[in-house]
Amino acid sequence: MSRFLIACGGTGGHLAPGLALAQWLSANGHRPMLLISNKQIDARLVEKYPEVEFQVIPGAPLTMGARGLFQFGLQQTRGLFFSWGLIRRERPISIVGFGGFTTASIILAGWLRGVPVALHESNRVVGRAVRTLARFANRIYLPRGVDFENSHRSKLRHVGLPVRDEITRIPRDQAAEEFDLDPAKKTLVVMGGSQGAQALTRWATDTSEFWAQKNVQLLIVAGPSSGVAQTRLHAGPDGTQVKTVKIPFCDQMSALYSVGDLIISRSGAGTLAELVRCQTPAVLVPYPYAADQHQAANALEFVRRSGSVTIPESELDRLTLEVEMLISAETQLAAIRAQLREMQRAEALELMFADLEVLAGVRESERSIAPWGVVAP
Repeated sequence: MSRFLIACGGTGGHLAPGLALAQWLSANGHRPMLLISNKQIDARLVEKYPEVEFQVIPGAPLTMGARGLFQFGLQQTRGLFFSWGLIRRERPISIVGFGGFTTASIILAGWLRGVPVALHESNRVVGRAVRTLARFANRIYLPRGVDFENSHRSKLRHVGLPVRDEITRIPRDQAAEEFDLDPAKKTLVVMGGSQGAQALTRWATDTSEFWAQKNVQLLIVAGPSSGVAQTRLHAGPDGTQVKTVKIPFCDQMSALYSVGDLIISRSGAGTLAELVRCQTPAVLVPYPYAADQHQAANALEFVRRSGSVTIPESELDRLTLEVEMLISAETQLAAIRAQLREMQRAEALELMFADLEVLAGVRESERSIAPWGVVAP
């Protein structure tokens, strides 16, 4: 069995595709090891996936100021020495980095030791880590339609984003039971990514009574800092109780996507890939401070292909009206779900996996991906 190292720690957007790749590699007889950070979200996933090998790698995000730059340099130097020893010990046949601060040291060490390395960019705007490390990579996997510097063109392959095996649509009754919700009522899900989103949580909390009067129950994923789970009961228009359920974190994402008639969400690439997998309509509110405005770019492409809706955070005052119109428009919701099914069929992740095996020298090249995402003859 061949060893692969996968650097993917730090955020849910990096971790989720790394886990998906690890699942595929394990299913095909390889031994993946995930390199993660010491952040809380990484620790939660270690607990959930005991069958996956994890290793914490030294590293720190780049922050401005003398202290931040010093810590970044110190931790990345520690990470490089750590990575050098890890590669010598584990002898991987390939290293894959999904961006973020856990990627740099292992990719550089792999390049120095002659190990084939690949980078995966999930967003519509190529991030700083991938831009910086591209010169050291043998492969760069990008979303369809995303361009990059001409000097790296021969390395590029256009593929989708790996999604974990367990992310799939499940029966609505089963999904509602997971959160103690009524499967017969319309359900609006509000989530802000792995760290939550105060603006979206505040909007959902402030409008919960309004939605109860529309007989719409709320499920709010408020983020780890929001405290314990809470359930609030409202009197509905027909005399029944309508719930607002607020939870700090959700690791039952299939249930969350399946219970929602509509989801209000940030537009990280991992979230969008999971929405496609579960065919859940969404109103996207891009995180306005995302690097290079990549969430706004992600949202625009998702809306173009699916018919969903996007609203800037600066215009949250019109969110209630937009959601009210969409959640009651069954024909429009059905059309969005149909478009999401088409998007799901259009993805070709198995080509990325096959190409990665070619890069590592464990598969013949005729099943690889030609440059620019065209299947090689």
